[in-house]
Amino acid sequence: MQTHRLPTLEDVARVAGVSRATVSRVVNGVRNVDPQLHEQVWTAVEQIGYVPNRMARSLVTRRTGTVTLIVSDSETHDDDPFMSRFFADPYFGRVVGGLMSVLRPAAVQLALQMVGADGHRRLIGDLRNGQADGAVVLSLPARDPLPGLLADARIPAVLIGRPAEPVPISYVDLANETGAALAADRLVERGCRQIAMISGPADVPASQDRITGFRRAMARHGHAWVPTTSGNFTRESGEQAMRALLAEQPQLDGVFVANDLMALGALLVLRDAGRRVPDDVAVVGFDDSSAALAARPALTTVRHPLEDMAADAARLLLARVDDPAARVSSVIYEPALVPRQSA
Repeated sequence: MQTHRLPTLEDVARVAGVSRATVSRVVNGVRNVDPQLHEQVWTAVEQIGYVPNRMARSLVTRRTGTVTLIVSDSETHDDDPFMSRFFADPYFGRVVGGLMSVLRPAAVQLALQMVGADGHRRLIGDLRNGQADGAVVLSLPARDPLPGLLADARIPAVLIGRPAEPVPISYVDLANETGAALAADRLVERGCRQIAMISGPADVPASQDRITGFRRAMARHGHAWVPTTSGNFTRESGEQAMRALLAEQPQLDGVFVANDLMALGALLVLRDAGRRVPDDVAVVGFDDSSAALAARPALTTVRHPLEDMAADAARLLLARVDDPAARVSSVIYEPALVPRQSA
């Protein structure tokens, strides 16, 4: 009876035309390998069907070949509503896509961990015990202790969005104040005079920056006061906020909405109220997500390059895994206005 031998590193090396040591370096995730050789090795791996032994590899490298995307919130995440929001909100999908664009070529897997306030200590323990090589963190609460706990534990980690408190941890962020100012400029340039804002939660850093940026820009245009109500970045909260604004400011003719999902809700309420967009009320969103294109009319919005930001977060994290002593660093992206039909 003939048995089929499993492909080995030597088989990969022969097909790729490189040394066994080079194959080992590529398969084990060593990142200072010539890109052409890297491609040759993975082409040979695919061609002959070689499957790396992750357990053996982790014993040699002391790495798992996995990083964790942590979504940190103030609530527990055993409930379906949060899971529904995660998979429905384009924000999260864009982050995952950006991370995978870097992690997949590096042969690094991505795990997802949702953690509430009662799970931080356990999470830190798991990471210390080698559950993953590092973490990319989406921190949702206003005063989240998790970034500080990760820094204190010396766990390689990168935030998407600046931390609410000064913490020695790397992060990638957007110049949110600048983006909100672009929205203000657009509404004023269109001739809007009664302008309001639907913000995100006022204690979240990105929301704070967008509120500040919008108000400062409006003040420069001579608007000393901007009526503002808040939502929680969901479409439903955008509907509620828009109803409240119309009740308080029935003459409003321009609205800046701090994310596209809330703007979708605002557009529905304006349509139901018989207010034409943009003829009666101009609307500017924030994110340039799939929700902006799904809106009717298509939403003028501020570009938030989440995919690129997440890719940079992955690069920063892999570099930190390679060199835990490297200094913490930040990358700040500049936003851009994307004009469409709503304003």
